[in-house]
Amino acid sequence: MPATIELKRRLRWADADAAGRLHFPRIFEIVEEAEGELLRSIEWPLAVRRREYDLPRAHVECRFLRMLALDAPFRLRLTVGKLGRSSIRYDYQVFDDGEELAIEGTMTVVMLQNGKPVEIPQTLRAALDGDASDPVV
Repeated sequence: MPATIELKRRLRWADADAAGRLHFPRIFEIVEEAEGELLRSIEWPLAVRRREYDLPRAHVECRFLRMLALDAPFRLRLTVGKLGRSSIRYDYQVFDDGEELAIEGTMTVVMLQNGKPVEIPQTLRAALDGDASDPVV
């Protein structure tokens, strides 16, 4: 089963617009927070990421289905949707406090080393695929 993580939060003041709803670009910051937690959960050390690799965003999509209001609880699920040779596509869904799908989308990152795409290391690929039991280094 592909690597997955869930974050449970409330919509913070800093995430809301003047009308008290999710300010649309903030969802990408929350998705990036989930990505960081997912990579931490598979034990891919931040020191290795910073020293050896860059993971710039190559493509993002987002579809807003329901409003998230200020201080409302929500749950974000981030899953590895597809692994390419050098890219990772994450799929995400956000559920409101009634467990209705409120937001869905994808974010594709490309693994770079010295500014050039490189193959995803096998240990990382296995962990993202859900096949690893050892830490990823």
